[in-house]
Amino acid sequence: MAQQAARTHHLTFNTDGQAHPLENTLVAVTLLLGGIAIVSSIFDHLHLLSSLTGLAGIISGGYGQFISVTTAERFALIIGLGMAAVGFYLGMAHGGFFGG
Repeated sequence: MAQQAARTHHLTFNTDGQAHPLENTLVAVTLLLGGIAIVSSIFDHLHLLSSLTGLAGIISGGYGQFISVTTAERFALIIGLGMAAVGFYLGMAHGGFFGG
């Protein structure tokens, strides 16, 4: 007879049972920067903020993808990377780093 696997129903990025403080911090930073970038890209006059936070989110998310261990971390990083990239590109379209 097959054994039933124990399922955990709480939200965690550490699905392998080990602690990953650096990876989890990068996930949180990427999601935060992506959120700031995409919200600030709505306003034309915040192009510098959305460009800088978007670029920082892309860099932190890219490094997080490089060192991530679990699928849950990678999933959240892709969401944050997407938000950061959209915010970065819209910030660049609205004037970028130097205005215009």
